[in-house]
Amino acid sequence: MMRNPDHLIAYAVCINNADYPASLERHKIYRVLPDEDAAADGDLRIIDESGEDYLYSADRFVPIQLPSAVEKSFEMAA
Repeated sequence: MMRNPDHLIAYAVCINNADYPASLERHKIYRVLPDEDAAADGDLRIIDESGEDYLYSADRFVPIQLPSAVEKSFEMAA
């Protein structure tokens, strides 16, 4: 699993939105919030299309590391 300097996944791309088509879009980048308990259970805490954070199975996502300019742009938009 990729890790950023804070040892937390910050972003992930959705590769499977089955059963959650209104909440997740395939191939979209999502912000991942730190949640060690969720990670221990195989889940990620994702800010989904509702703008709220929910737990989803980690196998629905691929963690990615964004270039710093893109990450800053995402953070400014939040």
